[in-house]
Amino acid sequence: MPQAYMEETGLEGTGPERTGSGARHFLSREREQWTSPGIWRRGVIVAAVAVLLALLMLLHADIPNKVGNLGSLTETFLPWLGLLIPVLFGLALLRRSATALIALLLPAVIWLNLFGGLLSDKSGKGGDLTVATHNVNAQNPDPAATARALAASGADVVALEELSDASRYERAMADTYKYHAVHGTVGVWSKYPLSDDRPVDIQMGWTRALRATVQTPRGPVAVYVAHLPSVRVKFNAGFTAGQRDNSAAALGRAIAREPVRKVVLLGDLNGTMNDRSLAPVTSQLRSAQGAAGDGFGFSWPASFPMARIDQIMVRGVDPVSAWTLPATPSDHLPVAARVKV
Repeated sequence: MPQAYMEETGLEGTGPERTGSGARHFLSREREQWTSPGIWRRGVIVAAVAVLLALLMLLHADIPNKVGNLGSLTETFLPWLGLLIPVLFGLALLRRSATALIALLLPAVIWLNLFGGLLSDKSGKGGDLTVATHNVNAQNPDPAATARALAASGADVVALEELSDASRYERAMADTYKYHAVHGTVGVWSKYPLSDDRPVDIQMGWTRALRATVQTPRGPVAVYVAHLPSVRVKFNAGFTAGQRDNSAAALGRAIAREPVRKVVLLGDLNGTMNDRSLAPVTSQLRSAQGAAGDGFGFSWPASFPMARIDQIMVRGVDPVSAWTLPATPSDHLPVAARVKV
């Protein structure tokens, strides 16, 4: 093709040579941007946001609860703050800012310090008692299917919360669990004998907690089943958790008085292990998920789990493994753990 025609139509240099030249030009321009003094001046806002994020994660315990329980709300979803780190990283690259990239090291290190241990699989083998807990949802459309799924999990002890009609679960689980006890809207089913079962007063006006002694082949274990009050996020009131916090304090006092050395708490606590308001309970017990789980083990909501509010906690026994079970018709996922008694 004639050179004049190529120049007139703009086709000249559209082949590999022009492509290579464009790439070299792009790389040269990027090199200039990253080596110019501007890399320290650009991205100051991104760097400031990174520092604020780091301070929020580092000092979350100092966020006051006096205004809308803002501290507890932050702690409930604290792991999700880590999602802001890759967003800020992308903005730092876009702005070609060394200042922002260095500032991002702060929240990254703090997040890994807080939650990095949950990224690895800490589950082991062995153990001699498998326990599970499930908020079955009062509006569960198929209690029988839920009960069968839990019975098929292989758990030796199963705790259920939010029972609206316990008889439907009793019938469905009778073949697998010889012993059970129900008080109010919570119940416990066991392959081993139960004794000394009784309601636990958590200051709600009706029964949403119980304790029972499970006579395992390795000795007695005190099992607590609890369903603490729900919390809500309201525009005009913030994180309404006052009743939940009072119930947590009452449950903590009951566990502190427990004479049996080996204790397992199963239930929907409507709060995470990070939430300071659950300290009356969490200060006395270990989280099975935190000690022997694989990942965060989020359990609610079942459609897109964002927080682990269904807990298995222990004292005097050693967690070996912890996991979430497949979804049932409930809005919570069941959670299970295997412990060494």
